[in-house]
Amino acid sequence: MSGENVKKRRFDRDFKISAVKMVTEGGHKASEVARSLGIDPNQLYSWKHKFSDNGERAFPGKGHLTELAALRRQLREVETERDILKKAVGIFSKPTGNGLSS
Repeated sequence: MSGENVKKRRFDRDFKISAVKMVTEGGHKASEVARSLGIDPNQLYSWKHKFSDNGERAFPGKGHLTELAALRRQLREVETERDILKKAVGIFSKPTGNGLSS
């Protein structure tokens, strides 16, 4: 098999979640579900582990949700920097209290 061109099968997010839920909520054995779906049981166990770690956020696809999470993180950092600068402007804009009144 090492010399053959074997195309890697891809499964969409809904398929993976349905397969996992057949085991976790449906009460079926993972080996039976894997056999009925034509997948390797180890693959199903891997999906089950990812789903238990990440819940509905599991299986984001081609990195789009990961990219979205990175953008959200960057936005929070920029908002924090903005808030710090606003406070600094407020501090430096106060009268100095040198006894001179306006």
